[in-house]
Amino acid sequence: MNLTDYARFDATGLAEAIRSGQCSAAEAALAAAEAARRLNPELNALIQVFEAPLAHSKDAPFAGVPFLMKDLLLHAEGISCEMGSRLTARVPASPADSELMRRFRQAGLAAVGRTTTPEFGFNASTECVLNGPTRNPWDPAHSPGGSSGGSAAAVAAGIVPVAHANDGGGSIRIPAAACGLVGLKPTRGRTPLGPDFALPLLGMGIEFVVSRTVRDCAALLDAVEGPEVGAMFDIPRPTQAYADVILTAPRRLRVAVSTRFPGAAETHADCVAAAEATGRLLESLGHVVDYATPAYDPEAFAAANVTAWSSFLASAAIGSAQALGRPYDPALVEACTAACVKHGASLTALDLELALMQMNGINRAVGHFFTRHDLLVTPMLRTPTVKLGYLDQNDASLDARGWCAKIFDYAAFTALFNMTGSPALSLPLGMSGHLPLGVQLAAPMGDEATLLQVAAVLEEAMPWRGRKPRLHASTA
Repeated sequence: MNLTDYARFDATGLAEAIRSGQCSAAEAALAAAEAARRLNPELNALIQVFEAPLAHSKDAPFAGVPFLMKDLLLHAEGISCEMGSRLTARVPASPADSELMRRFRQAGLAAVGRTTTPEFGFNASTECVLNGPTRNPWDPAHSPGGSSGGSAAAVAAGIVPVAHANDGGGSIRIPAAACGLVGLKPTRGRTPLGPDFALPLLGMGIEFVVSRTVRDCAALLDAVEGPEVGAMFDIPRPTQAYADVILTAPRRLRVAVSTRFPGAAETHADCVAAAEATGRLLESLGHVVDYATPAYDPEAFAAANVTAWSSFLASAAIGSAQALGRPYDPALVEACTAACVKHGASLTALDLELALMQMNGINRAVGHFFTRHDLLVTPMLRTPTVKLGYLDQNDASLDARGWCAKIFDYAAFTALFNMTGSPALSLPLGMSGHLPLGVQLAAPMGDEATLLQVAAVLEEAMPWRGRKPRLHASTA
């Protein structure tokens, strides 16, 4: 199997090619390894390529499809998880799979390596002192987004058709937008976090993948969603497989379009244009579309976000050091991480309770918004993807509040839906010059079905499959 043939498949298509004998799983793995060998020296998206794919089910929907693990939160037995930090570099291999990894294996995905992440995942760009910057395959001077930028760069470049990602403030959707991919942040509780985590980031963190197509997104959600033993809560299961849901058009929807959130700076004209064009298309398809923005207190939102992220980073850094039997050394983390750890360590139980109260007020306000609207369309980012170096996690001039403010000035539309827990999806529906632009769709809690139905319609009406970045396996 040559790289041009390999790179044209999404995960669903490649799985079918393997099942039908058009190619073998071994050939697909070799193609992924060759694509990584040719592209990764410039992309710096992979920190490890395994000698052989990890064990996986041979009788499963995605049997033999090459897959990559983001080096954060997801654990595979025998594989290290270094989280982009010098503090946790060269940690011992994980003793067991996390629940999501077990489900990825059961789905047949053949993990062939690990992808880069910024330190502890707290950056909207993927660049860290430990591993250096990951580059966007559309333009290597630009960021691939973060924190799942290594996974997104690898999928966009054709190294694999799908890769693991996670999202605590936009970390699936931001790199999907920057790299021209589909990125779904599922509803809180839809995908498993255990056994290591229950409600990371005060419930804002969630796990899933980045993909090239809506059908892969839907089928992979079918493969990994559902309750897990010992979880703190459970949510209603879908009534129909998502892979089947996307085959029918959505009902007539009440759609809101918003191009500027409370407290945010002005949105770049290209990002506004992409969101508005999506709204016009949905209106032409018979949906009721108007301009409306969720009303919430932006200062309370920012304060709760700082508390959630700082407490999480403090527990990640100090807890990891303790688990490794060593003292926490701030010299081994980047300056903004150290500032957040310091702030997080100073917080009290009262501070966390106040943050939860602030989050509750915001969640109630946004929940009422979704009683009047079935779908919200926004730009994915406030500007097109930034150049590498703009989001410097090692900037000693920023304290915890300053670092959070810089990230969420750029990613002004993402973190709201981590706080509410409702599903949100990035689709590559626009371009700004030679760079892809994402448009975000958000829906009420639990309604991934509507998101994916609309996404399938938009994929057909505004197709992106023909676009390829400059760095791509088919031309490597």
